[in-house]
Amino acid sequence: MPRMDNCKDFLSWVDPDTSLNIFKCLDDPADLARVSCVSRSWRDFVVANGLSKQLCLRMFPQLSRVACVIELNQDGVKEHSEVGSSQSNECLALWKDHRVYSYLARSCLSPVAMDCIDKAISASSTDNFPQESIVNTLEERDNIAGRFSYWSSSGQSNPNVPETLTYQLASQICVITEINIQPFQAHFQMGSPIYSAKSVRFKMGHLKASLDDLTDAFVWTYTSPEFPMAQKFKLPEPVLCIGGILQIELLERVQSQEMDGLLYICISHVQALGIQLSPAFSVDILGPSGMFVLKRDRMANCQPPEPSENESGAALTLADRHFQQIVTILRGHVMGVGAMDGWEEEEYEVDEDNAF
Repeated sequence: MPRMDNCKDFLSWVDPDTSLNIFKCLDDPADLARVSCVSRSWRDFVVANGLSKQLCLRMFPQLSRVACVIELNQDGVKEHSEVGSSQSNECLALWKDHRVYSYLARSCLSPVAMDCIDKAISASSTDNFPQESIVNTLEERDNIAGRFSYWSSSGQSNPNVPETLTYQLASQICVITEINIQPFQAHFQMGSPIYSAKSVRFKMGHLKASLDDLTDAFVWTYTSPEFPMAQKFKLPEPVLCIGGILQIELLERVQSQEMDGLLYICISHVQALGIQLSPAFSVDILGPSGMFVLKRDRMANCQPPEPSENESGAALTLADRHFQQIVTILRGHVMGVGAMDGWEEEEYEVDEDNAF
């Protein structure tokens, strides 16, 4: 068997810039975690060069607005900062960034997506309120107790008048991968017309820190391209929604109502599929700059809340209740990100004298 006594770490043979370019080729958080486990020198190289943070920025450009990261302890308060040399403080900050961003990247790997919409905020117009309210779009069924459930815009003669539906997501920070929109088909009208839009666009963001300007209460950190109208929209790349606000823009009306000749847009159901990152992660928006503080609670995991009864007030049958209980149990076992096998969060001891 050949002796390994003279084997050396390739980091000691290759110049730092080349090593960094090699490590940057790793675009999977799992690969970066494995690299960090090879040796102390490899782990220190990953931390010192902020590779976990750089990977997160490539995955989610919205993180470029992060002003700083904070770790919260088990009591939900900030860990006390250590007083020491500037070099040791910088070292501690690098390790903190590594822990936060590496866990964030791992949390976004969950293969199971769930509906992230919590409640409806507003619609740009409503034809008959509350019978045709935006709240109806949260209900998956299009018929409740013999009554059709949908949102309807007001009628317009101009087909270019847009409509918007605005929702609050269940998590202040979450990853959205797919948005589903079901246009309403009016079976009670002659010919069963479908009141769809011609195209759609999505915006994600947060409330403004100051609501002095009530004409636009939101800051949008992501705006999608304009898509031709379809029922399922797989986003080109997963989007990190900072602040938990989703707005759907419905563009160009195509269906007129025979009764009044006006053009309407009607939607039965809206769903935003993705991964909820609360309570493990939260954000504080820093004023009009749009920058934010990213907080990581080390005593919490990225687990979805237990589903509540539908807020539309529709009574569930006994069979529906039993089915919902089964779904709740299954979600509690398989849908949380939590500590994955082989991915338990590491506790690092920083050797200040020999770090990096």
